[in-house]
Amino acid sequence: MNSYTLGAVFARGGSKGVARKNLRVLAGRPLVAHAVLAALQVPELERVIVSTDDDQIAEAAREAGAEVPFMRPAELATDESPEWLSWQHAVRSLEAEGAARISAMVSVPATAPLRLPEDVSACVRELQGTDSDAVITVTPATHHPSFNMVDMDEGGHLRLAAADNSRVVRRQDAPPLWNITPVAYAIRRDFLLGASSLFDGKVRAVVVPPERALDIDTEFDMRIAACLMEDAP
Repeated sequence: MNSYTLGAVFARGGSKGVARKNLRVLAGRPLVAHAVLAALQVPELERVIVSTDDDQIAEAAREAGAEVPFMRPAELATDESPEWLSWQHAVRSLEAEGAARISAMVSVPATAPLRLPEDVSACVRELQGTDSDAVITVTPATHHPSFNMVDMDEGGHLRLAAADNSRVVRRQDAPPLWNITPVAYAIRRDFLLGASSLFDGKVRAVVVPPERALDIDTEFDMRIAACLMEDAP
């Protein structure tokens, strides 16, 4: 194996909206395990690791079938730590072991447990088949700043968030926008190590339906995910 595509789940121990989120059980498995099991079913990923600062998450990851080849440094696991730096740390740590060179890294976040493996595969194929530096997942936006999104001034008065497009009065007339969703991020190694943020490069998208794109950030999101999983065939 001269070079390979790495699958990685980044799951720190701390969280604000949902305490110990990555270990919360959904449909009988912790969230980190859902991400690991999805990644293991993606044929384009030749290795699946978990980057964490937490011993319990590391244990759950290993039980699900992932490698935990290192523990993430505490300074990369705070609420303020950019995940981009954790992505770089993972690639550099693995290559420092003397293993094969990584050609691309695919982040499979634990917070999107309703993804399908083919959603992740689609990102890898899009990255491999184009000149993009990165491929992310998106869903169609249901709100638009030129039609039904507003901001509020200090006096409590509302105005359209995109005031220059105030002539748009029907949803059908608003140009389409997309919400980024953390189903998967596929990134070329050289771009990841050489850039400072995702949108420094050429980014393409894979569109994922909303029912597979739920991003768990609150207890309410956990309830929605549980209901959707119960209804799944």
